[in-house]
Amino acid sequence: MKKTKTKPAAMNESSLLKELGDRIRMIRLGKDMTQSQLAINCNFEKSSMSKIESGQVNLSYITLHRISKGLDVHVSELLPSKKD
Repeated sequence: MKKTKTKPAAMNESSLLKELGDRIRMIRLGKDMTQSQLAINCNFEKSSMSKIESGQVNLSYITLHRISKGLDVHVSELLPSKKD
């Protein structure tokens, strides 16, 4: 019987979400914006923004788009690059 490796994939997904949240936080702070201000711009609850930035939420493209508009950046700027 083959063993499936679910934990590494889950850890990888978790680290990707954490990287995305870190990237959003970095851009937000670079614009001297609070989580509350960004949440208002995106029509989110502040608690949702906190969860996004801490990597607790798997975002849809629509959510990424709303965040990009709230930060006044292109969606692609939210995605961590290999250089980050």
